[in-house]
Amino acid sequence: MSRIVEISLDDKGLPAPTPEIAQERQVAIFDLLEGNTFALAKRDGKAVHPGPYRMELAIRDQRLAFEMSAENGDPAGAFYLSLGPFRQVVKDYFQICESYFEAVKTLPPSQIETIDMARRGIHNEGARILQERLEGKAEVDDDTARRLFTLICVLHFGG
Repeated sequence: MSRIVEISLDDKGLPAPTPEIAQERQVAIFDLLEGNTFALAKRDGKAVHPGPYRMELAIRDQRLAFEMSAENGDPAGAFYLSLGPFRQVVKDYFQICESYFEAVKTLPPSQIETIDMARRGIHNEGARILQERLEGKAEVDDDTARRLFTLICVLHFGG
């Protein structure tokens, strides 16, 4: 089965993440590596490396870069996505996350749950956009898309 076995974020030059964002990042990486489905799509009808993959995720030249290699380090492919389609959903996600992190400190559980439901809805929307943008480049399942979206958020807003 095609999957990601190692993932790294090229976050050089980005500000240090807040403790909350660092925690989200760690959880997303851990969960992603525990279980994911990721397969590179055929290019021009040609077969591609079947995986497992190492992935480096970065922002390069104002684009989201997915740089893939085989487990042994041999290059397996790279592709780039425009950041434009992600900007609003990432902004909305960070705003709702800020509200959620504040809410858990002071609000009753019912209000926290409402904010968390909204947060999950925005997160699902980001994952859906990612799956659409990956079409023809890579195939991912819903959980993998959600975890990758979390990592995109970390890179998109500089930690």
